[in-house]
Amino acid sequence: MNILIINTHLTYPGWSEGKLNLTFMDLAKGFFAERGHLVDETFVERGYKPEEEVEKHVAADVVILQMPVNWFGAPWIYKKYADEVFNVGLSTKALLEGDGRTRQDPSRQYGSGGKMQGRKFMISATWNAPRETYNNPNSILFGGKSTSDIFLHITSNYKFCGYDILPDFGIFDIYKNPDVPRALEDYKRHLEKYCL
Repeated sequence: MNILIINTHLTYPGWSEGKLNLTFMDLAKGFFAERGHLVDETFVERGYKPEEEVEKHVAADVVILQMPVNWFGAPWIYKKYADEVFNVGLSTKALLEGDGRTRQDPSRQYGSGGKMQGRKFMISATWNAPRETYNNPNSILFGGKSTSDIFLHITSNYKFCGYDILPDFGIFDIYKNPDVPRALEDYKRHLEKYCL
């Protein structure tokens, strides 16, 4: 299998250096490499060429987005990355061809034009929020919504291109109560269960 890991960490000196996201990215790289899979990577903050990113997506069986959750979403550099990469993927017809609808077949649904069927997409995220904030109807902030609800704007891009969306993974409460060793072990099990 070919794996693409996209690191969207954005450095804020003295506050957010990206070490935790890099730790999870390195674990995933090692996990797949030890099993004989090929791993490609992109560090969005270091720069990229959209055409090359489309090629990486086309070559990958599994795409993993490694990200910190900043203000309940990916860092702004990821939105720029997504706009540029998916626009190239649309214009070259490498990732999708239109939105799926045609005048000849009105039964085709919006979002059915993707070419990446059989490929998988997953988010691995670092959260300041505690785990119990999500899937909790008593949460004053989210009222029962899950992490997958929070990520809908990201996963929809991939689903629009035909990817299967895997359950996301997260380490929570990273500033006040992190349990990194446990989360790393949980992540290995998550990768084993959903990505292989």
